[in-house]
Amino acid sequence: MFSIFNLSLQLNGFPIKKAIADYKKIQAVSTDHYEKYIAEQRTAIVDYHLKENQLYQELIGTKKIECWEDLPIMTKKDFQKPLNQRLSKTYSLKNVYVNKTSGSSGDPFIFAKDKYCHALTWANIFYKFGQFELDFNTSLQARFYGIPLDFYGNSKERLKDFFSNRYRFPIFDLSDSFLEKVLKSFSKKKFDYINGYTSSIVLFAKYLEGKNIVLKSICPSLKCCVVTSEMLFDEDKKLMEKQFGIPVVNEYGASELDLIAFQNPEGEWQINSETLYVEIVDEEDKIIPNGKEGRIVITSLYNKAHPFIRYDIGDIGILDEKSTLKNPILKKLIGRTNDVALLPSGKKAPGLTFYYITKSIIEDDGNVKEFIVKQTKVDTFEIEYVSEMALNATQIEKIETASATYLEKGLIFTFTRKEKLVRTKSGKLKQFVSLVR
Repeated sequence: MFSIFNLSLQLNGFPIKKAIADYKKIQAVSTDHYEKYIAEQRTAIVDYHLKENQLYQELIGTKKIECWEDLPIMTKKDFQKPLNQRLSKTYSLKNVYVNKTSGSSGDPFIFAKDKYCHALTWANIFYKFGQFELDFNTSLQARFYGIPLDFYGNSKERLKDFFSNRYRFPIFDLSDSFLEKVLKSFSKKKFDYINGYTSSIVLFAKYLEGKNIVLKSICPSLKCCVVTSEMLFDEDKKLMEKQFGIPVVNEYGASELDLIAFQNPEGEWQINSETLYVEIVDEEDKIIPNGKEGRIVITSLYNKAHPFIRYDIGDIGILDEKSTLKNPILKKLIGRTNDVALLPSGKKAPGLTFYYITKSIIEDDGNVKEFIVKQTKVDTFEIEYVSEMALNATQIEKIETASATYLEKGLIFTFTRKEKLVRTKSGKLKQFVSLVR
């Protein structure tokens, strides 16, 4: 089979053959020698940027660095200058891969990778997806993503879809009439897998549930579904696996870094330890033991064009106690650090707490299709939802009772029924947002 995707990478200057070969060598490093590999690669990337990158030189300044933890933790605020002023000396905008984050965290920015580093990213993705018998050169993807609406942006994405062997379903209109067209496409095309934003794919599963249809009976070629970019809840995963008739795989990544974690065939959320080094730190920036909740800090071990060294990605998570340097496991991804509500008592609560409280209650009968929670005042939360019928008094009372049990008494909830919910420009659904500063 003609490897059109690999060829497109090679023609665009990404050395994919070398990256795949080197990635296999990294995987072949034994568990006993992996600590040495990580230590050597961490030292190499820090030394490189201290020598070649003015941004990182200025960040370190005159600080005395005696051990890894002495290195400062970077955030997006450290990158608030034009990209060409952040690149290492031997790189320019002409010889790097340039992209921008989606901005779903409220803080988008443009970043760069050297082309070898980006090729390693693809080598990692190839391997992780390959565990489920998926090949980017031959497997047809049903893609549930947003797409630029301007002519140039739209055409560029469609061309990328062609070379990436994927058929895109834009997710800005998720009405039943649109989902009916999606279903017809699955009956006509031999899709190998589904990939896209969690909330959109969940809506498709709910549509199939209403029709009492199992997707694999319509499209027997389907192997699995990979969801990304938004939280995946256990109830939603069960629903999707039931209505799709295939395994649902959870992906966690960041465009400026790499694929961070990918659910393996054993159901574990396996962290990418080949090209990244992942730490969990507390509020004082100290590394904490596995099993404890903290901020996720990541080092890109191969990006020479742009420093991402001890980079705070803005997420909160927990590493499994059984994790090793070669095989780290993400036990839990809790949410983003800016998705936290400050309550009247002074207590802080992750936004997902509200989502769990409301989710089980308002989805009891399948009436509510999707919803988001907004904190508008320190004691006030607005729930916007899409449903066939408005919530009744009993359901609302249950939510208020649950919030008093799990959070504190005296919180005010308002409920607004919508025709559709507002998504980001990329098509993501931000499920909790606090407007309180």
